[in-house]
Amino acid sequence: MSIRIEDIKLSGSIELLAKQLVEGFITGLHKSPYHGFSVEFAEHRLYNEGQSTRHIDWKVFARTDRLYTKQYEEETNLRCVIAIDCSSSMYYPQDTHQKLKFSIYSASALAYLLSKQRDAVGLCLFSDQIEELTPIRSTPTHLDKLFTLLDRRLNNKAEANKSTQVAKVLHEIAEKTHKRSLVILFSDMFEGGENEEEIFKALQHLKHNKHEVILFHVTDHNTELDFKFDERPYEFVDLESGSKLTLNPHEIKDQFEKQLKEYHQVLKMKCNQLKIDFISANIQNGYFEVLQAYMIKRSKMK
Repeated sequence: MSIRIEDIKLSGSIELLAKQLVEGFITGLHKSPYHGFSVEFAEHRLYNEGQSTRHIDWKVFARTDRLYTKQYEEETNLRCVIAIDCSSSMYYPQDTHQKLKFSIYSASALAYLLSKQRDAVGLCLFSDQIEELTPIRSTPTHLDKLFTLLDRRLNNKAEANKSTQVAKVLHEIAEKTHKRSLVILFSDMFEGGENEEEIFKALQHLKHNKHEVILFHVTDHNTELDFKFDERPYEFVDLESGSKLTLNPHEIKDQFEKQLKEYHQVLKMKCNQLKIDFISANIQNGYFEVLQAYMIKRSKMK
């Protein structure tokens, strides 16, 4: 199941787009192995072995042959911070800015889904520092504010040479988010001036403060991980530093692939060690896996 922007009628409204993405997701669940997350997800959750059977909804069991417990409003108050990397590298490819668009569309759908579940959501936009950080709230007016911020960022022109400082930002989020929350991070993790250990310490800081974390590692798998280019000279531009290099991709393909995949594996392994959900998000794919990963994480937090 894949939900792509091309499959949805764009209206110019990021709110309506988010609604259509979520409705497409809910429809798709009935055709997927995860149909247990029904359209009644705001009122029910899967029964876990060992729980009291007092709140099992036997009518739903009769229809689905699955055990659900009634989920009361006070149990649904999840708090979530959605953090989006807005550094220059997220504007790749330069002609479409697809990495940033993918992250913003995903974030808008998640914010809408959280709101439908009566949960509270906040937004953090960052590069080498936090640029926007909203409170975590569940009101309709707050959701409107988030959509406005996302829409404004979507329509902003790319700023040149804006680096990423993921570790610094995550430490700030950990300190400023006082109650246990779910932190959802969208980033290509191409850090500027930070080493891997600094990033891992920042992720550990979030976990130490009792937060749950989902990391969506946003990349164009074809060109950024598999380095698929035609065999001819290209001028490669580092969007964060502005440095340029002209070469034939074939000359460095093996070395580039090896280094990127090593970093990708180390990042994934470290997240596994910290019990952080690591999702390798390919911008060429749909949005189903983003919403699905959130729903699975949310069900585990109840």
